[in-house]
Amino acid sequence: MPPEAVRTFFSRLRAERPEPRSELRYRTPFELLVAVILSAQATDASVNKATETLFRVADTPEKMLALGEEGLRRHIRHIGLHNSKARNILATCRILLERHGGEVPRSREALEALPGVGRKTANVVLNVAFGEPTIAVDTHIFRVANRTGLAPGRTPREVERRLLEVVPETFRRHAHHWLILHGRYVCTARRPRCGACPVADLCAWEGKAAPG
Repeated sequence: MPPEAVRTFFSRLRAERPEPRSELRYRTPFELLVAVILSAQATDASVNKATETLFRVADTPEKMLALGEEGLRRHIRHIGLHNSKARNILATCRILLERHGGEVPRSREALEALPGVGRKTANVVLNVAFGEPTIAVDTHIFRVANRTGLAPGRTPREVERRLLEVVPETFRRHAHHWLILHGRYVCTARRPRCGACPVADLCAWEGKAAPG
């Protein structure tokens, strides 16, 4: 996609959602970190349902550890992979207390050293909690980047690299959310809503529906 088209692409997404926000509910970086760990292979809605009760009783690493594995599992049992996620969250809480004074670290290296935290989760935390211009490539962003021709790549890491190369700096802070929300509600995996897409004319997808 030519540079001017990329600028137009994001200008239109920004016009629709000037201040995009994560659909995960959280109040602190710690709550966000836990929510993002839980969101792997799960919907934001299911995570929000679980954390609504969980964060009432455990909104710090100390309180989360006090719940214990069984206590934590009771809150997240309806989320996929809840057993391994419970273990990872508690192990992460121990590291936060032992190495980071109970605070969520602001460096990628430290975040990726936490159990259950990979590059995508670290990017989300850096972007949403700390305002870093990172782009976490999930299934929605991977699809949008490849389908539209914005930043095609064979792997999430390759798509991330290309997005960071082509997205103008002025749009980079919110690019993550604009692309996720566009993929979640417009450029869906099945039956994309091309007729309602604000960037359809810029899209290179051969299968896009004709206007009208």
